[in-house]
Amino acid sequence: MELDTDVDVAVLGSGAAGLVAAIAAADHGAAVTVFEKSELIGGTSAISGGIIWIPNNHLQAEAGIADSRRAALAYFESLSLGQIDSDMAATFVDVGPEMLAHLDAHTPCSFHLLPTYPDYHPEHPGGLAGGGRSIDNGLFAFSELEEWADRIRVNRPNPVMLIETPLGGASEMPSTDTLVSRASAGQNGMGLGLVGALVRGCLDRGVTFRLGAAANHLTTSNGRVTGVQVMSQDHVIDVRASAVVLATGGFEWNEELCRTFLRGPMSAPSGSPDNTGDGLVMAMEIGARLGNMRNAWWVPVTRADGAQKWGADRPHLVLLERTRPGSIMVNRSARRFCNEAGNYNAMGGVFHQFDPATFDYPNLPAWLIFDHRHKTTYDVASCRAVDPPAEWMVQAETVEGLAVELNLDPVILRQTVDRFNTDARNGEDPDFQRGVSAYDAFNGDQSLDGVAATLGPLDRGPYYALPIESGSLGTNGGPKTDTRCRVLSLGGGVIDGLFAAGNVMAAPTGMVYGGAGGTLGPAMTFGFIAGREAAAAVAAAVGTGL
Repeated sequence: MELDTDVDVAVLGSGAAGLVAAIAAADHGAAVTVFEKSELIGGTSAISGGIIWIPNNHLQAEAGIADSRRAALAYFESLSLGQIDSDMAATFVDVGPEMLAHLDAHTPCSFHLLPTYPDYHPEHPGGLAGGGRSIDNGLFAFSELEEWADRIRVNRPNPVMLIETPLGGASEMPSTDTLVSRASAGQNGMGLGLVGALVRGCLDRGVTFRLGAAANHLTTSNGRVTGVQVMSQDHVIDVRASAVVLATGGFEWNEELCRTFLRGPMSAPSGSPDNTGDGLVMAMEIGARLGNMRNAWWVPVTRADGAQKWGADRPHLVLLERTRPGSIMVNRSARRFCNEAGNYNAMGGVFHQFDPATFDYPNLPAWLIFDHRHKTTYDVASCRAVDPPAEWMVQAETVEGLAVELNLDPVILRQTVDRFNTDARNGEDPDFQRGVSAYDAFNGDQSLDGVAATLGPLDRGPYYALPIESGSLGTNGGPKTDTRCRVLSLGGGVIDGLFAAGNVMAAPTGMVYGGAGGTLGPAMTFGFIAGREAAAAVAAAVGTGL
């Protein structure tokens, strides 16, 4: 057994939660090593939009956007369904702005508001329909990472900020010349920009990275975590640490754990394929209390184009396609079953609707249906609007013909489309209220006003379809913590020396996805707390001679 040099704080995982934990621990005087299972840094954070949802943040105040602690807590309370620990929610609301301001001032991170991006439930008490809580990243030049630039998890270079895209509310993208110039300079935005800047912040503080180092067992003594065993190049490394921070992500790529814990089907995970529940299993082995295990950050996806990356499927998140005019979703009964423009996380519930009579899930499989005008106006998955229809699109000249191709009832699909078209032309959706929420139109066609941004008929053939699956950005159940990110024990009290942050922990916001960045905001906030508490544990251990 190889014995690694002792570390003060061992951070397991290199997504945003782990990187922020490493920065916070280093800022409080600890020597930190980040152990990453993959050969690439960044986890799911690096392939995300990189948006951070923080209520009552300093950028809002500077822009004159009204928000408050009371409003944020009222928002959580209105959505909690009894699943949010009020102390954890209050801690997020209180510490989130501090975390964001600290990174803004003391790391290469550069933040700006997505000024009009509404919360995901803006009509609820405390929700903001006009935006202000979702934070975008500036561009970060990967040349600043030097030899570490090639060790970031890159799905594809991304020389654009979210605010410059339709997802961020823009009506058009930056020019090709601008994008080419940025790409040649190694500039990246979104999740890549966030992770790159955080890695640079870690390196500036002397944080050490060990890649290809998969943690598999927490070592303990007298009920206290004293380190971690790590597998690296077929060797077991025994790492002694005064504090260990679990930031290993969720368990969405572990089929057995998903079957055991999740509340319903989830067939297409879209996070890092290395998220197989390592931190959860290690915590369970030493008696950690668990929470929120049935939930995930749900999202409708399609795998129709067969995209692959890192040896696994890369599902396409279906957001704009189902929100823009000229499209609907139907179930296997050829009927609509939801407001297609609703937020993706809440939509998980419609895929988990269970029919006790047929003993199955009636909304799976589902189909995205759209007409030729939609196809030639908007990008659909990896098929650009200017491209001919992709071979992976199911298509037919008529609605009835498409129904036959999909093994749906042609009469019912025709009725479904006709009813939607009539209502859409009247600017209404009495069945599912599509277009009523401020959120619905935001992800629609920003060149159209009002409900027309999301409501428009399907009336120009040919017609097309894509299969829709129940996917997830990541699971969000795991070891429960207190407000200091200390992992709680089944036997009562805390497990000394063990902390958790990010998707590995029981989500502090329960099943609530507050707005764009609703995963990264809490993950980074509790990473910030975990890091400084881990550093405090190091200082306490030194003081007591442990």
